[in-house]
Amino acid sequence: MQIQNKNLKLVSSTVEEVHAMIEAMTPSEKANLSADWLARFQSSTCPDPWVHGFSFLLGDSGVVVGKGGFKGPPTDDGAVEIAYGIFPDHQGKGYATEGAAALTAFAFGSGKVRVVRAHTRPEGNASKRVLTKCGFLYVGEVVDPEDGLVWRWEKHKQAGTEPGAEPG
Repeated sequence: MQIQNKNLKLVSSTVEEVHAMIEAMTPSEKANLSADWLARFQSSTCPDPWVHGFSFLLGDSGVVVGKGGFKGPPTDDGAVEIAYGIFPDHQGKGYATEGAAALTAFAFGSGKVRVVRAHTRPEGNASKRVLTKCGFLYVGEVVDPEDGLVWRWEKHKQAGTEPGAEPG
């Protein structure tokens, strides 16, 4: 599966690619993996965008500039959480914004999602700017069972239903 936008092509990761990525992680990086996500991954047998995510490729060059995806499939009430990262050599060029926007559009286009969420550290940072540019609104502080205290951001499928205001 591929998603194309202005500068990026999002290409779904295969089971083998994700397995290799996990194997290449340090023990401390592996310890930060979500147990729920890891269980979903280990039981997967074919590419699933809700589990395996995407590589962000720059145009037609094939240069991988980052990765992104979902923390799991849509919940029963139609919510998903996105996560993304751009490799240091490619940061500051708008790729995170394009990637987050493409993941959000994919989620809404699936017909299974009514709200896309994202969590950031509770501070002003690049992720806050990316999410704001993508139309996400700050909902408030929440305690994520895996990440601790985070700021929650949401974008709803229907315009005008987004809660909250951006933090200062």
